[in-house]
Amino acid sequence: MATAEDAVAPGASDGSAAALRPALSVASECAPLVKTGGLADVVGALPAALQPEGWALRTLLPGYRAVLAQCDGAAPVLWLDDLFGGPARVLAVTLGGLDLLILDAPHLFDREGSPYLDASGNDWVDNDLRFAALSFVGAQIAAEGLGGWQPELVHLHDWQAALVPEYLRSYAHDVPTILTIHNIAFHGLTGYERLAAMRLDPERFTPEGFEYYGHISALKAGLMGATKLTTVSPSYARELETPAFGMGLDGVIRSRRADLSGILNGIDTAVWNPETDPMIRPFRTPRGKAANRAALCADFGLSPDVPGPLAVVVSRLSGQKGLDLLLDALPALTDRGGQLALLGAGARPLENAWLAAARDMPGVSVRIGYDEALSHRMYAGADAVLVPSRFEPCGLTQLYALRYGAVPVVAQTGGLADTVIHANDAALRRGVATGLTHAPGDAAALRHALTHLCDLYATPGIWTTLQRNAMKQPVDWTASSPQYARLYNNLTGSA
Repeated sequence: MATAEDAVAPGASDGSAAALRPALSVASECAPLVKTGGLADVVGALPAALQPEGWALRTLLPGYRAVLAQCDGAAPVLWLDDLFGGPARVLAVTLGGLDLLILDAPHLFDREGSPYLDASGNDWVDNDLRFAALSFVGAQIAAEGLGGWQPELVHLHDWQAALVPEYLRSYAHDVPTILTIHNIAFHGLTGYERLAAMRLDPERFTPEGFEYYGHISALKAGLMGATKLTTVSPSYARELETPAFGMGLDGVIRSRRADLSGILNGIDTAVWNPETDPMIRPFRTPRGKAANRAALCADFGLSPDVPGPLAVVVSRLSGQKGLDLLLDALPALTDRGGQLALLGAGARPLENAWLAAARDMPGVSVRIGYDEALSHRMYAGADAVLVPSRFEPCGLTQLYALRYGAVPVVAQTGGLADTVIHANDAALRRGVATGLTHAPGDAAALRHALTHLCDLYATPGIWTTLQRNAMKQPVDWTASSPQYARLYNNLTGSA
């Protein structure tokens, strides 16, 4: 049984949101409260990006221990006697301009570890139930509202929220839904025997529903059931239709081609602003990076006086990110006097391989883990940022690099291809080049790109032009937020 308490719509008390239309966003993470990757940055930035377009988003987020610790003053607005094995409630709070609904379910979310992994780095065994519960509550709020607040549509993010359309089938209220695919590699798979525990309709366990090779796929449920689909770059939208990038769901994507839009991510340029960033030595021009470069070299124990570029990597350590290829290609940088600073965590074999490289190769320094402030200092101090992904739906790393005048060296895939202009002869002559691109998944191509990087760095006039071009690129939500707004408006029957 669920009970709701009157909840005032965000901003309604002072009339500031009177003209804004309500929408619900459902996600497993949201910056700055909880972040494991770029998904959190996008979910946290969308509300501010869409407000000028006439929409007010409230974000439903799991009540992880670290999230609840930041939610002083949160007010309960919904109680559930039994949410997949225990009582739960939804708390409403406004933090840093974000209107949040926090799903406080201690039996599901109050535990040590990350949102998805335990302290040993293994998936929580009940991740299927944890995020099914998030979707279940998202569907209830979408259909029944909270007090006087009723969303006109629901925006879902990745598999963790993708069961919302499935749960909405049990309600008479027809709420349009948008599912954004941030990374199709994660399907949210679980066994058929979990159907009852997840309160799913067994008659929907079909190829036309959420069945995927004998398993439940939360992501497939959303791909089949959402009113519209988006992904985070135009190139990735095209790639998803192919077996090489569709990760077994390319047929589903092709069947919904008419409903899929590729909309580039942006970044919050108020947070990522080299002129005002409190975590760095502020600068306005490439010349102003020098103090940050020296500080970064000191941070990582590297020399500031070498002939080659200082490259950085800020990344999850996984096969997708191509960092095994970078290990093979690294001599193309270090043999020319270049250096590398890496910050990241992930697969233990890759962590160990990079620690070994730092031990054995001069000019290579590695920090295992993640540190938000350090990442800002790395972009500010870097000459170049390396993103050698095998595939990359959008990528935010290269956008941070552009913003901070660090030349991005990226694989030509997904959003990386959409946001970096390769420094070939024609682009250099026209003065539009912003970085370097190379074929994805190819160590030889990456070695060539690193050699090209060192050549450009050795030509100061060209290098400074590249940095200036990078810093002038539009990396905010100015182009993308109207595209989301048009989609929202079309779904809700407004101009």
